[in-house]
Amino acid sequence: MGITNDLERLAELHKGGAISDAEFASAKARALGETPPAAGNAVLHWLHALRRSRTDSWLGGVCGGLAPATGLPAWLCRLIFALLVVCGGTGVLLYVLLWILVPNEDGVVDLGNGTFRST
Repeated sequence: MGITNDLERLAELHKGGAISDAEFASAKARALGETPPAAGNAVLHWLHALRRSRTDSWLGGVCGGLAPATGLPAWLCRLIFALLVVCGGTGVLLYVLLWILVPNEDGVVDLGNGTFRST
């Protein structure tokens, strides 16, 4: 019953917000004797979950999509891109690349003539 009690306590802590999703997954894996997921998987999962916003959009929805993914407000993402534009112009290149490569909230990447639906 030790593992069952540990898992129940972990679930309560996770539900209460005391531990994050990554901490919960890692602690659960340790309790079950499994190898915890690598940190690289978390970054990969974050990249796959990144979407452009359709509702919080000024140009392409890039900043509106980055805001919930990073935990920053959308206005701060816009300010960062504006500063990058002023300081060398890298903000324009980065914004355009993200506009092209990051799919909409519905998972569609617009490639000009055709569309690509990501899974």
